[in-house]
Amino acid sequence: MYFDLHVHSVFSSCSRLETRDILTHAKERGLSGVCITDHHSMSAAQEIREGVQKNGLCVIFGMEYSTSDGDFLIFGPFEEIDPGFSAPNLLRHVHAAGGAAVAAHPFRAARPVSEEVLRDGFCHIAERVNGRNSAWENHQAEEWFRRYSLIGCGGSDAHSLEELGKAGTFFSCPIRSRAELISALKQGKCRPAVPWAEVMHTRWDQQLRPLQTPSGAAGNCHSARMPFPPAMDHSNCGSGCNPRPGQALFG
Repeated sequence: MYFDLHVHSVFSSCSRLETRDILTHAKERGLSGVCITDHHSMSAAQEIREGVQKNGLCVIFGMEYSTSDGDFLIFGPFEEIDPGFSAPNLLRHVHAAGGAAVAAHPFRAARPVSEEVLRDGFCHIAERVNGRNSAWENHQAEEWFRRYSLIGCGGSDAHSLEELGKAGTFFSCPIRSRAELISALKQGKCRPAVPWAEVMHTRWDQQLRPLQTPSGAAGNCHSARMPFPPAMDHSNCGSGCNPRPGQALFG
């Protein structure tokens, strides 16, 4: 199953992506599911029922929680979570509640994640691919995956329809609920991916090759690219091409 784990709706003040557009267009972009992770809010639940929709798309609610040590995607019973947690206290709270936390865009220049959070064992899952990061910012995280044996995932960080599905996560098990998502993330039954359309529109010969590490390295962070592009015309496509026929996979 291919999920976009990091999507902002209009319930984030910085986003212009309507919930109805998520429901209408996610499947055509090859997505099996979408996690709506608005900033400090799960208010999108006012407009969408969580779970599998009539069109087969699975919608799950989380949120992006900001701390002075970085931003984290949190999944669990956090509709009423208090603001102002430090990163360690937030991650302790998520763990105690049986949830999952993902370090978001860990090497983004504007909103990096503190390495101490990972070094001290507070967070074990991180975005290896973020659709709004530069290739260099995504590459910078590789050393952390080797050093701390992190579980890797990906998300578009979409704030517009054009960005939806720009990066995502493959799961090796069915995801039909928040509980199943949390379980799969914590068990590492996932790997980040980007659509082939994005691969073809980037100078990957320079920017993707450094992501490759020997098979079996800590964190299993070698790159595996599908041997074929999608059988479709990419001459005018943007970030919304259907990724299902072909993917650039990580991990």
